[in-house]
Amino acid sequence: MSVRKYRSAAEVPAPPPLTPLDPENLRMACELSSLELLRPIHRTPGVVKFRSVDEMSRAQERWEAEAATESAPSTPRLR
Repeated sequence: MSVRKYRSAAEVPAPPPLTPLDPENLRMACELSSLELLRPIHRTPGVVKFRSVDEMSRAQERWEAEAATESAPSTPRLR
């Protein structure tokens, strides 16, 4: 398979349009919308300020450890 290079994203051709009222379109939409449920983003509102770089580093390590311990369900396969 050859590799095509583009100068910008505007030059990339659009995917072919899907046929209207095809049941396969609904299946793909449902599978894609369920992907967000696999790894929801939990954010606390506001800005976090730190008194020092060390405090920020400790907080970042804690966040990364928490993210690593969360178990994510397996990804469904798209056809």
